Amino acid sequence: MHGWAYKEPFSFNNGTSIVTTQTLDQAVNVFLPNLKVDQLQPNEQVNARNLTSAILSLPQDDVQLEFYLDVEPGQNFTSLDWTARLIWPQLTDARGEFDGFIALPVTPPGESASWLPDGSQTNSITRLDVHTNGTDTGNSTAYLVPPEGVIILSDIDDVLRVTKIWAPSEGLLNTFARDFTPWLNMPERFAEWSQQSSGRPYHFHYLTTTPEQATRKYMDFIYTHYPLGSFDTRSLNFTTVDQTFNVRKSLIDKIVQTFPQRKFILIGDTSNSDVMTDYPAAAKQYGNIQCILIRNSSASDSTMNWPYNTAGFRDLNGKFMFFRTPDDLAGLNFANGDCVNGSVPMNVTYAWQNLPFGLSISGASHNEGGKGARPGVEKVWWVLMVAAATAWWGIC
Repeated sequence: MHGWAYKEPFSFNNGTSIVTTQTLDQAVNVFLPNLKVDQLQPNEQVNARNLTSAILSLPQDDVQLEFYLDVEPGQNFTSLDWTARLIWPQLTDARGEFDGFIALPVTPPGESASWLPDGSQTNSITRLDVHTNGTDTGNSTAYLVPPEGVIILSDIDDVLRVTKIWAPSEGLLNTFARDFTPWLNMPERFAEWSQQSSGRPYHFHYLTTTPEQATRKYMDFIYTHYPLGSFDTRSLNFTTVDQTFNVRKSLIDKIVQTFPQRKFILIGDTSNSDVMTDYPAAAKQYGNIQCILIRNSSASDSTMNWPYNTAGFRDLNGKFMFFRTPDDLAGLNFANGDCVNGSVPMNVTYAWQNLPFGLSISGASHNEGGKGARPGVEKVWWVLMVAAATAWWGIC
């Protein structure tokens, strides 16, 4: 379980506040390039204020959290009366964060048989409602996932939703103000995959390096357009090198090591430098990475001209596919071990792609790939969080 305890200085939805709307708008304007919040449409103003308020939330340390778990209705379950009360073993840290593994009480006192299904004896994914004390918004869904099957692990920005991170002004507007919009018909592909293996259903896991403070909007978007599933986000803990600079790698390592018998489908896009390095590195380190699917962002959006490096995919023949549109993924059946759609033309050179001024770096070719993207930035969230700190300091 991973999360954090916080208070919002301004809760725009219910009107309670310790700062005025005018003060909050001063912070919102920091994130809006060449615009002011009053120039946005009404729904965009709400979006911008809500997200800014979340980013400027105040962590609550030394909080004793307790959680209540109930079986979601409508499932084939041993006992719908099963509930659990868990007291988190440590107080929240200075960042208000809690993160760790816990053991669920599977057998009520005085009972001889377990009320929770044994994961090694079932193919079903069990959904649990999770609530915490002291708030009406501290709730989520937990998933009990059997040890075998397929996990579809996907990034979100510019593969599940339109972000355009390579165009900073557009990226900020798409994140802070505009309603989140699915990228083309990608929800159709995910809906097909969710129905693909009824006997051993896939589990969906959404991994983003977006900071915890900003992820509520992401989760609302995913649960509206994509199959329900679990989330991993950027930890608030920057005390180690991996937690600071290798966030995606550390999160991938954690889930792959937690489910060593499950097959993984990794989905991302070429505008994300850590995806381009961490995904192929995971495939070489672990034997259960079945497939890597990468949106070739510059091939599907002419405004995307960042270079990217495909060198990490060398020696992964048949285990990856670069695609231009969601339709390129139609027909892939992961339960059958599929990874590549042979009808989609690809041509990869294992080197830097789409370098400026017509420069090129030679490398071995392989008949899988395409046009390029650009190195670099981790979804500009470092810049955004610095801006948030600056905005908060300026209005306090």
